[in-house]
Amino acid sequence: MLPRIADSLSFLYTEAVRIVQDDTGVCAQVEGPRGIDRVYIPTAALACVLLGPGTSITQPAMATFARHGTSLVCVGAGGVRSYAGILPAALTTAWLEKQVRAWASDEERLQVAIRMYEKRFGSLSVPGEVTLAKLRGLEGQRIKALYRLLTTKYGIKRFKRNYDPEAWDDQDPVNKALSAANACIYGVVHAAVLALGCSPALGFVHNGTQMAFVYDIADLYKARVTIPLAFSLHASADPEREARRRLREDFRALKLMPQIVADIQSLLDPSNEGARVTDRSADVVHLWDPQAGALPAGVNYGFDAGSVEISDLDEWE
Repeated sequence: MLPRIADSLSFLYTEAVRIVQDDTGVCAQVEGPRGIDRVYIPTAALACVLLGPGTSITQPAMATFARHGTSLVCVGAGGVRSYAGILPAALTTAWLEKQVRAWASDEERLQVAIRMYEKRFGSLSVPGEVTLAKLRGLEGQRIKALYRLLTTKYGIKRFKRNYDPEAWDDQDPVNKALSAANACIYGVVHAAVLALGCSPALGFVHNGTQMAFVYDIADLYKARVTIPLAFSLHASADPEREARRRLREDFRALKLMPQIVADIQSLLDPSNEGARVTDRSADVVHLWDPQAGALPAGVNYGFDAGSVEISDLDEWE
């Protein structure tokens, strides 16, 4: 049995390695002074692998990741920026269908967006008649207050959030750590979204990008995880690497992967608390019917009562 996505290790970041499949398993090869070093990757236990610059991967290795349901996410240097993800094929569409139904209805989409803000605010209740514009304003105030609190806590004279990939080396350690940590959490959330069979593109707060839903879900945890982590690294000599290492520890300590899966499911279907789909195995394929609902696939319906007779097909030619 493959591990459930909720029980998986969070992520592995790779850079300047060659990932191959050999007789033993999938390994990352690194050229060193004494030849080629090999590090074997626990493919079935990983939620995702972040493929950084200089990484190459062979087709057999990719096929193994796909069979094990491990997502591959192409990222920029240091894990900053997430460019693309590879979707494992053996997934049920149950949660994708729930997501599409909620996204396609303006009323249901608004309710999902409100539930997302409620999760961000924690114990604070959201007024019934509140608008999305008001919620965005409240969220902005909350993040500014958190920045001020952490700036005071760590004795930082001044902080302004700044993300400029073109001038990356000029960023201060907090901004570097925050961007790197956010990129990692995007990769992990992306893996959870794909593992549930949902679409990363169909967001409820964010819109217009293939990562909209990933950004929606990742925003639930930034104030609790990545922002405090980044400020704690204000004096680090290598904030990007340290942020990735510390974030892996936080994922284990906070049990964040099971939380991500449970949050996605409760956001899309709050009434279905008792029936969680957290494994990677696909259900048997069904056929859709507007009257009967789901019908089993792999069945020849040519002799069903009421079906079209072969002689009737001549009229369609």
